[in-house]
Amino acid sequence: MRAVLTVWMCLTALTLTTSAQAATRLKDISTIRGLSEQQVVGYGLVFGLKGTGDSMKSSPFTDQSLVSMLENLGVNVRNLSQNPKNAAAVIVTASLPPFSGLGSHIDVTVSSIGDATSLVGGTLVMTPLLGGDREQYAVAQGAVAVSGFSAAGAAETITQGVPTSGRISNGAVIVREPAAAAGMSKELVLELLDSDFTTAVRAVDAINAFGARRYGKALAREQNSRAIVISPPVKGNITRILAEIGELRIEPDMPAKVIIDARTGTIVIGENVKVSKVAVTHGTLTVRITEVPAASQPDPFSNGETTVLPSTSIQTSQSGGQIVTVDGSNLQVLINGLNTMGLKPSGIIDILQGIKSAGALHAELAVQ
Repeated sequence: MRAVLTVWMCLTALTLTTSAQAATRLKDISTIRGLSEQQVVGYGLVFGLKGTGDSMKSSPFTDQSLVSMLENLGVNVRNLSQNPKNAAAVIVTASLPPFSGLGSHIDVTVSSIGDATSLVGGTLVMTPLLGGDREQYAVAQGAVAVSGFSAAGAAETITQGVPTSGRISNGAVIVREPAAAAGMSKELVLELLDSDFTTAVRAVDAINAFGARRYGKALAREQNSRAIVISPPVKGNITRILAEIGELRIEPDMPAKVIIDARTGTIVIGENVKVSKVAVTHGTLTVRITEVPAASQPDPFSNGETTVLPSTSIQTSQSGGQIVTVDGSNLQVLINGLNTMGLKPSGIIDILQGIKSAGALHAELAVQ
């Protein structure tokens, strides 16, 4: 009796451990509405290139930008011809994290928009970064780090990576704080990354169970398959509440779905995919056509001409064709049934599409 009880306790502990490992933190599958990053963009110039910059004839905007910048610095070059090849016009992009404060630094990405061949060794000069409201939020400047390179000779060119794009770590300083999220002290809306009614209900139950233990009241209600409304307690710290809710673990529900990428032969089958019992046969018909032209020589002293006579050889072969029963009561049984047929990915794709057409595949079939 003691041995049986010990085995039962071990199996129970193993089941609880497996279930806990399968659960996912709520913060990993959701986000807070209004706390998304803000995109900013700017136009600037990169200098210090070793003859790999824009040509002024092919990129006149670089010439105009260079003249305007030098005039703002007190240098008059408007009527002078110039083609330095050490400057390049670039687009600078970055993302402002929520609650970014004044003086904070963010990374920026620098991309050439002219005919420059490389940004290696370049330095971005002061570039204002604007948001969607046309307000300036940051200023970028610094040395551009480029991972790619390009080398060319008389008869061969080698290019690795993208030498016309690079990054500046902590290259922008925030000069204007983004607008704070509205309603941070009232109701919050938690949005699931993947919309699903079952997952939303499970999340609400987990949050309410936590609220009942910690604050003696329910904190959440489901609004739809994606949005969960959270009402923080009056005396609670909103930052601490969100941190604790984010650590709650639930098991997201996965819809029955089969994703097929016909270009690469990739097939992804969800765990909940089921297949009713069907009989499947799959054969491959190969037709080989070979042209073997033959020369026809005229008889001696006949004044004839040599002609080419067509000769075509056609061979056909068919492989496979055996009938196999596929009954996918679960994912492993379905995979075993498909593997029994010994098919390549292209054949499995055809069979899955045929089973779906027959109404035996109980899942969404998405072909990319």
